[in-house]
Amino acid sequence: MADLTPALIDGEDVASGDPSEVRSPYDGALVGSVPTCSTADIDRAVAVALSRHRTGALHQYERAEILDRAAVLLAERVEEFAQSISTESAKPISTARIEAARGIDTLRFSAAAARTLVGEVVALDASSAGAGRTGFTLKMPIGVVAAVSPFNFPLNLVLHKIAPAVAAGCPVVLKPASSTPLTALRIARLFEEAGLPAGWLNVVTCPGRTAQHLVDHPDISMVTFTGSPPVGWGIRASAATKKVSLELGNNGPVIVTPDADLELAAQKIVAGGYGFSGQTCISVQRVYAHRAVHDDLMGLLAGAVESLVVGDPADPATNVSALISRSETDRVADWVDEAVAQGATVAAGGGRAEHDVLRPVLLDGVTPDMKVCRDEVFGPMVGVAAYDTFDEAVELCNDSRYGLQAGVFTVRTDTALEAARRLEYGGVLINDAPTWRADQQPYGGVKDSGNTREGPAFTVEEMTERRMVVLG
Repeated sequence: MADLTPALIDGEDVASGDPSEVRSPYDGALVGSVPTCSTADIDRAVAVALSRHRTGALHQYERAEILDRAAVLLAERVEEFAQSISTESAKPISTARIEAARGIDTLRFSAAAARTLVGEVVALDASSAGAGRTGFTLKMPIGVVAAVSPFNFPLNLVLHKIAPAVAAGCPVVLKPASSTPLTALRIARLFEEAGLPAGWLNVVTCPGRTAQHLVDHPDISMVTFTGSPPVGWGIRASAATKKVSLELGNNGPVIVTPDADLELAAQKIVAGGYGFSGQTCISVQRVYAHRAVHDDLMGLLAGAVESLVVGDPADPATNVSALISRSETDRVADWVDEAVAQGATVAAGGGRAEHDVLRPVLLDGVTPDMKVCRDEVFGPMVGVAAYDTFDEAVELCNDSRYGLQAGVFTVRTDTALEAARRLEYGGVLINDAPTWRADQQPYGGVKDSGNTREGPAFTVEEMTERRMVVLG
């Protein structure tokens, strides 16, 4: 058994329960272990967090200074955190370094949100009833936040929950993904070093079935969850009295118009479709190419896909490595085989490499009824289909239960604006893949993709509530 990395409650190490192994998805190597926390551990963590909430939030300047110090510490340890991300998730190290660097921005933007958190003046004397009174609102912390984070961004998506909560003045109980808990625990220690007092950030490592106790807990005021739609909507249904913020799935579409820069489109599609083996919510999955440029685009895409390097995530040259588990690898492979059986063709890639790693695959002739179009693949697959009119392309994009982000490649401003108005997505990117995201933007989707907008300033808004003050 590898060295145990303890959980954290009230600033104390917690090593209860049987150790749970953390293994590399690439080669199965044992990279660490964490305790299997119980419902009793969750109860203690929530009680501690509630006590901090009732004692009163840290001053805004204190929150901002803690976040700024955390940003400085992370900047000094980017490589350490990148190695942690890559080792436990099989994210290629070059991509893991980008994630770690992005985390610095997430902390800095959260510090800015803490410093600029203000209420508003209410014009009470605008009515006769309010004459002689002064009214204003305060932005108050909502209470204890339960944060449930995913495996695919074990640092930055954890920070997108923790850092805004600190900015808002909310104590947190974090349940990191069971397959990638080690980076989250490193983050907790970094916040300790940055001066966050004990009990404001508690980390419980437990399986999903135990985590249900956390989201159901009566002393939790808000649940923030990133993951699959069935789990997310299930949390919302079971937590009717809480605020529940959900960032869920997608099957990212791209439209390539006949006037598009095809080389740019191909470059962005390949980077967005196969980065981290397609295991991002905004990965490119469906490409709709105008029939006039379809063949030329396919040639560019096929060449780029064949040049991707598949292998060890520790190798800086690697573009694509293992999926998070063998079961996910088999599922994605089955979906690709099913699409081919239904009429799609393999235009490039396919098959498996060493350690059973799926090679990136490019499909042509995909149709809306195929799982690779209808559902979220979350693997290294991009499917392409031809269209004849822009109306048809928009309809194909919108024919989905998801609506997170979409991309459009065109040189025409009118086409870009029409796409922005008509595509039913939380974000529309012009001349870029839907995989692009700035950490300060309002990020989130519609339909089955969720019900919130992340980005520190927007998350802080979610984690606070207005308190009306009237001076007579």
